Amino acid sequence: MATATEPTTIADLLDGLGGIPARRVLWSPTPGTATEEDLIRVHERTNRLFELVDGTLVEKAVGFDESRLALLLAGYLLRFLERHDLGAMIGADGFMRLFPGLVRAPDAAFISWKNYPARNRRRGAIPAVVPDLIVEVLSKSNTPKEMKRKLEEYFRAGVRLVWYVDPAKRTVRVHTAVDRSTLLREADTLDGGDVLPGFAISIRDWFAEAERNGPRQPRHGA
Repeated sequence: MATATEPTTIADLLDGLGGIPARRVLWSPTPGTATEEDLIRVHERTNRLFELVDGTLVEKAVGFDESRLALLLAGYLLRFLERHDLGAMIGADGFMRLFPGLVRAPDAAFISWKNYPARNRRRGAIPAVVPDLIVEVLSKSNTPKEMKRKLEEYFRAGVRLVWYVDPAKRTVRVHTAVDRSTLLREADTLDGGDVLPGFAISIRDWFAEAERNGPRQPRHGA
């Protein structure tokens, strides 16, 4: 018999996952029964990104433009880390177990060396690891309720900094706690705060590079 917290209808299931579209929920394995092994198997077979939430495989919302924004930001962070050996960057297909039964794959993540998984873990297994910084670039099928749920999970797990990038509004919301955030706009600078001291980029320049659709024009006199 279902308990008060168990979904009894598809609508309950979708609402619990953040009001997401049904097309993002994989129905085999049956929602509520999926495991990490299912997640890995589906990813290897289909090359599609899913996350494991409440025993359900939920497809990660992705898009061409969102991917480019995330990749560029990860590139800026990688270049910074080449000069400041503070940790490592992980990309969008880097599954991480935040809690038993909860596996997320943020668009990008920074993990300090003190939090990095031990070398003796089994290669290919999903590590239990808490990033210091998580980056999520919002897509059209992300819902506010879904992103609120993710935010609560991230900080409950011990993440120190979360950046929510909104391509449509050209903004970055910087979260230092579930209930503490700052909204940055194009004219602002995104910095690493206490997590990545010294890192800073122009949001306008970052978005402009992401939206460039041709070679850079040569400068006059070059």
